Formats: sequence, structure tokens, C-alpha cells
Amino acid sequence: MKKGLGKGLGALLSGVQSTAESHEAQLNDTPVDGVSATSENGVLMVDIRKVEPNPTQPRQFFDEDALDELAESMKTFGIVQPLLVIDEGEMYTIIAGERRYRAARKAKLKEVPVIVKNYTEMEILQVALIENIQRQDLTSIEEATCYKRLMDDFFFSADDVAGKLGKNKHAVISALHLLELTPKAQQLAAEGKLTASHAKVLLAVEDEELQGVCAEKIAEVGLSVREAETMVTSVLKAAAKKAALDARTAEEEAIDNENAAKAESIARAYKNAENHLQQVLGSQVHIIPGKKKSKIEIEYYSVADLERIMEIFKSIPMSF
Repeated sequence: MKKGLGKGLGALLSGVQSTAESHEAQLNDTPVDGVSATSENGVLMVDIRKVEPNPTQPRQFFDEDALDELAESMKTFGIVQPLLVIDEGEMYTIIAGERRYRAARKAKLKEVPVIVKNYTEMEILQVALIENIQRQDLTSIEEATCYKRLMDDFFFSADDVAGKLGKNKHAVISALHLLELTPKAQQLAAEGKLTASHAKVLLAVEDEELQGVCAEKIAEVGLSVREAETMVTSVLKAAAKKAALDARTAEEEAIDNENAAKAESIARAYKNAENHLQQVLGSQVHIIPGKKKSKIEIEYYSVADLERIMEIFKSIPMSF
């Protein structure tokens, strides 16, 4: 791993002419197999069809309006800064400069200036990451993703990343908070609608759905970080109040259900007792519970029927 890469891409491109006139002159060279002659400063003019993006490109979001503006500029001045590429044999893979490449295609340029570098796979990724981080128009989520890949792939600490990029350590750590957001909030950050400071505020909202709602509100209204803090505090208080109310309601429902179950169990016991007495006495029996006293009603239909029931009671052994 080359520590010098962390100082930025300026050193990598030192000595490279970047004027429109120099590239215009190179466009007049006679291409050979899609590649113009090498200039003294190491720049090649390459058939744009022989150039392809890096599949491990950290940058995912490209502002189409900005690309259109850059394309219009290229139609007049060409590409001022060459693309950094590696030679893959039949094709050239971009290490740094995909945004310029995309704009060049929009401008329908047939050739693009490139500088060929021989980097290892790890060096290519490191250069691509650092080149992207140094761009001012990188979205906060892309920047955070680059930091994380430097830390994961190259075992950098937050201090290492900050030192190599001239960033504040706390700014790097703050940016990494974006990657802890829910997918919905991360999407808004990828679109440039949420900052790392917004992310730190949103992390206080643990519920995924509620965090997404808060993130959308921040993006929609364009809330500042302070305004977002106020909103999140209010939302969390309301959520806590609702949770307490829901818990109280749930507890009351549980008590009601328990009481209903007890009442049903008692009613079943009374019914079983009635059925048992009816079988013993051969008559309809009703058990009527009350708050202070209860009673048992036994139906009989004649004097003879009453005497029959009395005989049953007399036959029951009694102990005093």
C-alpha cells in the first residue's frame, strides 16, 4: 500500500498539461489502433469506445444536470484534466475521472485524454476512493461509504482516514453515522438531501418506520440541523406518550381479558353444578349467584314430585 496516495491526486498527475489547447493539438495526432501517439507529458488520446468505468467505483450518484453542463463545456474546450486509467489490453479501465468520461459521452467526443498507470488492485481502489472523496460534489452517503471502504479494505482507523485526506477526525466519524441509518434515510442522504449532522440527529430515533418519516420531513422541508433536533425531540416525546398510552390500554385489555376468563370459568362451574344436581334430583335446577348471597332453585311439578325429591334428600347420609 502506498502511503503517498493519501496526499491527494495532485502528485499523481504532476507534470501533466491541463490546457484545452494541448488536448486540441493531441486530437490532430493520427490514431493507431484507437490510440494517438504518446505526448511528452504522458497523456494518450484514446478512442472513448475503448474506455470503460471501474466496476468497483465508489461513486453511485451522478447529477445529470451537472453532467449536461460539463458536456457543453467539453464541446468547446475539450477535457481539461485527463482520466486516470489502467491498461487492460483491449480496454482501458477508469481509476479516476468517471464523471468526465460520462460527460464526454454526452458531448459525443470520439477521444478522451488518459494517463495510464500500473497500479495493483488495492492501489486502484485506494486511488478511486481518495479521488472521489476529494470531489466537492460527492454526496454525504458516498463520502461515508468511501471512508468505510478505506477502513474495511485497508484497515485504516478514523485517524488514518482523517490524516490522509486532511479531514477532521470527528468529521469522519460523524460521516460514518450515515451508514447506520435505515435504508430510507440512507437513500435521502445518497440524493444529497441529508447531511452527516442530520444523520447523528436521526440516530436518536430507533424505530425504523418513524426514522424514515423524520428523514422525509427533514428532506422535504429542508430543515437545518437545529430544526431537525427540535422536530426529533418533539416526535420522540409524542412517540413515548403514545407508547405509554398503548401500554396502559394493553394492560387494561389484559385485565379485562383476565376478568372475562375468570367469569367464564365461574359460569362454567355453576353450569356443571346445575347439571350434576339435575342428574341427581331428576328435576330442573338453577344456581343463582349473587354479590352477598346466592340461591339454588329446584323445580317440582306436583306434591308427589316434591315428596320424591324429599326422599332423595333423606337418603343422603348426614353427619353432625
